[in-house]
Amino acid sequence: MKNLLVIGVCVLSLSACASNSIERSLLAPEKSSYISQTLDFSNRDDYEQAERGFIATLENTTVTSDNGQVVYDFGAYDFLQGERPASVNPSLWRQSQLAAKHGLYKVMDGIYQVRGFDLSNITFIEGNTGWIVIDPLITKETAATALSLVEQELGKRKISAVLFTHSHLDHYGGVRGIISEQDLSSGTEVIAPVGFTRETISENILAGNQMGRRASYMFGSLLPKSPQGQVGVGLGQAISSGTPGLIRPTREITESTTSMIIDGITFEFLLALGAEAPTEFMFFLPEFKAFCQAEIINRTLHNMYTPRGAKVRDGRRWSQYIDQVITRFGSRTEVSFGSHHWPTWGNDKIISFWTGQRDLYRYIHDQTLRLSNHGYTMHEIPERLELPDAIAGSFANRDYYGTVSHNSKAQYQLYYGYFDGNPANLDPLEPVAAARKYVDYMGGSAAILKKARQDYVNGEYRFVATALNHLVFAQPENSAASNLLADTYEQLGFRAESGSWRNFYLSGAAELRRGVLDLPTPRTSSADMVRAIPLDLYFDTLAVRLNGPKAATNDWRFNFKLTDTGETALLIVSNGTLHHRLNTQDNNPTASLSMSRTALDQLNLGSKTIAQLAQENLLDVSGNVNALQSFFGLLDDFDFWFEIVRP
Repeated sequence: MKNLLVIGVCVLSLSACASNSIERSLLAPEKSSYISQTLDFSNRDDYEQAERGFIATLENTTVTSDNGQVVYDFGAYDFLQGERPASVNPSLWRQSQLAAKHGLYKVMDGIYQVRGFDLSNITFIEGNTGWIVIDPLITKETAATALSLVEQELGKRKISAVLFTHSHLDHYGGVRGIISEQDLSSGTEVIAPVGFTRETISENILAGNQMGRRASYMFGSLLPKSPQGQVGVGLGQAISSGTPGLIRPTREITESTTSMIIDGITFEFLLALGAEAPTEFMFFLPEFKAFCQAEIINRTLHNMYTPRGAKVRDGRRWSQYIDQVITRFGSRTEVSFGSHHWPTWGNDKIISFWTGQRDLYRYIHDQTLRLSNHGYTMHEIPERLELPDAIAGSFANRDYYGTVSHNSKAQYQLYYGYFDGNPANLDPLEPVAAARKYVDYMGGSAAILKKARQDYVNGEYRFVATALNHLVFAQPENSAASNLLADTYEQLGFRAESGSWRNFYLSGAAELRRGVLDLPTPRTSSADMVRAIPLDLYFDTLAVRLNGPKAATNDWRFNFKLTDTGETALLIVSNGTLHHRLNTQDNNPTASLSMSRTALDQLNLGSKTIAQLAQENLLDVSGNVNALQSFFGLLDDFDFWFEIVRP
């Protein structure tokens, strides 16, 4: 069975949309029957579990920053309470209805969750003296709002500990909305998996500009919340736009067999490194017979490759961690809750849920390799990879966030890289040059548009997108091509089961129609993250920013020293590259530079320039000052709002 559903989608940009005959003409008979035969929409069990334990929500659905800017509005999805329109895949509509439920929920006595206040959940476990908080959302504003709801309904208690299950922003960024460094001095612990601080920084810092720009597509940040726009992203509804922060852990979990008492509650940890995140843990609470699945187990197929861009994840390892959960905790668990979605109650249902998730990741991994060993390539395998009914028939395993298609490509890339072995793909032309040749070979723009319009009417959107993408890259000023490609992306978005695919398509359509908006550049890292950058990683970021062609003829050696921490390094500029050697100084450097870590942070945050630091005597430079100034002048600044759908 194929995993992209098209049932109920009509061509809304055509005036003839009111005719059901158009809708039927877009559907292959097997796909029309597939959705009703495989997915049981009459089953209300997920709705009952998602609503179970509801206590209250806030009447004011908007969360605002200190300056009054709306950073999240969980009421923006009220339209999901109505009937599904033709512009949304029915399976995604169902998932978004469930994920949009918001408020404070009782998981069981002593465990509570606030769901729907951000992309992720925040969980409160009742310890002997205070709340043990799990994953405090993305920004301080949403986390503080969630805490205020808890205090309103359950009373005020101190925060005795905060646990970050893993190194993605939606699981630690809101920490300053619930605690501060003063709480640490009063005994509040912050507990995270091994290597947490470095991984929170390193996954985004070197490639953060590209990732951030693509994330604006993936999460539909610039789309309206509406039946024709963003309806959710499968894992949750949206990401908040407030102020993220970071407080370094006071304790790290380094072994999978770790068991500890936190504020009177026993935690049995299981590390899950290098799967959904570089560093992550799950844990079992024996007093509650409750398991926290973090983000290893979800009510969706997750990403083994995230379209915003990140390192590929190993489905085999991911599956093995879930099997360890089944083996170690399966017989003892009566409720399983996570960092996203709603809990599962009852041992039989939990084991079935876990087993399906385990088999899902293993099947995609193994069958991708099986087909690849038959000679099929990265783009051929998804067309042949069909999940068994027992896996695909569960709503929990659907393509709401990740998809079978791009996850199978990820597993191919994990083992073989981007090249498929075909010499024609070894050194192809770059997109614009290739596009111009394609347009010429296909008989020019008029011929392409004529064929594309007919294929569009026939519902052959995937190839229409391919053909018109060539035309737009060859002739970006061709408005007819851009508009038809926008219509095509819109239809692909309307029929997508994946929230992230829908957002990519609709964001692409919007930018083809209106261009890239002139908006302020968002920060791709928080001030806390900048202050936490290890010195070696800071120099790696400078190396990425160094304009190699312009620096190719320079041969420089700079001594670098942080006056307050005592850290030293030697920076070597050679043949357009930048190298660093920690704890090293050159006896005859081109120049030497010393400053405090605070001054370095001011420089990185953009609050001070090199000239300002020198003028304020916060920076000491000796030797060839001009060479040092030239070096900083060779560092590129990146434009966040670069083109994606045009060259």
